Amino acid sequence: MQTFQSLLAKKLSDALRAAGLPAAAGELTPASDPRFGDYQTNAALVLAKQRGENPRVLAAKIVAQIEAGDLCESPAVAGAGFINFTLRPGAVAEKTMELSRGGRLGVAEVKSSRRIVIDFGSPNVAKPMHVGHIRSTVLGDALARIAQFLGHEVIRDNHLGDWGTQFGMVIYGWKNLLDRQALQRNLLAEIVRIYKETNQQAASDPKIREACRQELIKLQADDRENVDIWKQCVAFSMQDFERVYKLLDVHYDLQCGESFYHDRLPDVVERLLKSGVGEISEGAVVVFFRDNPELADKPLIVRKRDGGFNYATTDLATVDYRINDLKADAIWYVVGAPQILHFRQIFDIARREGYTADLRHITFGSILGEDRKLMKTRSGENVPLRDLLEEACKRARKIIEEKNPHLSEDEKTDIAQKIGIGAVKYADLSQYRMTDYVFSWDKMLSLQGNTAPYLQNAYVRIRSIFRKAGESAIATPLWDVDTQADHEETGHRPVATTLTLADSAEINLAKRMCQFAEIVPQVLNDFRPNILANYLFEVANSFHTFYEACPVLKSEEPARSSRLILCDLAARVLKQGLDLLGIKVPEKM
Repeated sequence: MQTFQSLLAKKLSDALRAAGLPAAAGELTPASDPRFGDYQTNAALVLAKQRGENPRVLAAKIVAQIEAGDLCESPAVAGAGFINFTLRPGAVAEKTMELSRGGRLGVAEVKSSRRIVIDFGSPNVAKPMHVGHIRSTVLGDALARIAQFLGHEVIRDNHLGDWGTQFGMVIYGWKNLLDRQALQRNLLAEIVRIYKETNQQAASDPKIREACRQELIKLQADDRENVDIWKQCVAFSMQDFERVYKLLDVHYDLQCGESFYHDRLPDVVERLLKSGVGEISEGAVVVFFRDNPELADKPLIVRKRDGGFNYATTDLATVDYRINDLKADAIWYVVGAPQILHFRQIFDIARREGYTADLRHITFGSILGEDRKLMKTRSGENVPLRDLLEEACKRARKIIEEKNPHLSEDEKTDIAQKIGIGAVKYADLSQYRMTDYVFSWDKMLSLQGNTAPYLQNAYVRIRSIFRKAGESAIATPLWDVDTQADHEETGHRPVATTLTLADSAEINLAKRMCQFAEIVPQVLNDFRPNILANYLFEVANSFHTFYEACPVLKSEEPARSSRLILCDLAARVLKQGLDLLGIKVPEKM
């Protein structure tokens, strides 16, 4: 199904050719001000600058070649030479009916799908997940959902930090400081305690520091006792992680931690030495970037003097595994901005080794407390993520108790989780990913403004219309009988055969919903789910304007059935859009 943007772009390119001009000039975008139309192009401005001509004269020449037909009014020249397009209400009604009949809301699958490995989340074992893990986990999950919806094959990979120097301290602490009763009460808390206590002792006592190093060497040498301790720590951590992922409704296809690649590291180094990409320098194996001005003074060690490896070596092994074993066409790393240099180095090495997969580092900013500093507890610790999510559900539950105390306990619990978790996710995803934002309970749980509860409430309001309508919602001759059974199976309401758009609020809502198929693919252009979030906010605003201006159940036919179609489609757009962001909608609030 073609979008209005693609249909108008075709008419524009045909007109440019007819005028003897390059068909690919300029851009066609939604109009910045709806008073001047629905879409606009700067093609005349771009071409006039190239050719040294008057842009308004050139725009008029282009407009003279555009065959508007039933799609739009005659295009108008505005300002310095913009060309504006205004859609005809009949075309909007016809397109809206197409969307209401389809299951994908007009979103076409990509013509060339790719196998994409998305690396996101990636917590460290033996530590609880904290608030800093929200952005990678939520952003990565949303991108995975959207890429999959568009037809790509997605492999979600949780690259766990389950190997490394911290385990020498954990194992030493396990053998010397462990409180078995505390371990039974709170597994991960006790592991964190013994790690911290060992770390403090090692900082001031060289003997303990050396003892920790020896425990790590024994682990890397597959000492049975140390491997057993390590496995228990990993298992305990995974139990805690899974509780968080269940709350977030996030799942992974792979959870290959750093340990998975441990046996591959010697081969990585040998390969780099053999190809000449790596070289021995002062006893270590190092990769220099002499031909890359940005990295020329930033060499990367891939094997230390003592023969030890580091996470750079592991990441190179990971690239090799994902491309050669998983057959990935693209690898997206959803990892914070402090790792920019590291991934530039890894990607440069991968290209020098001949890998052609599309490698992307998708960076993001920080979550700040109300003091505009990195969000911490009063004691200065990172805020545990599970505590934060449970607090979100608790606060949402309190709001529900006040607004709708007659709901059952099960309903209150279910709705509170959808609202609380949705609020946390949306507060993150509605921001541009590189923006630092202040975490505010009051703002994110508000039923007003650009929040998940506001969008969820819009959906609930629509569903309440259909509950009030009951059977009368479908007891009209306008319903298409042939499609009724299909829609009942999919949970969608039957669709009427005609749609009448008379009021400006109806037309604006329909136009907005027709943009869904244009917005969703744009998200992956620069990995910006906030584009979709802000679009859904506009849909909710347009629906509320429509709801206030246009009576639905009290209106006469055919307006009543037409408006029910708009309501149904608005609910579907909100539900599908929020689902792509990983946010669920309740049926009641």
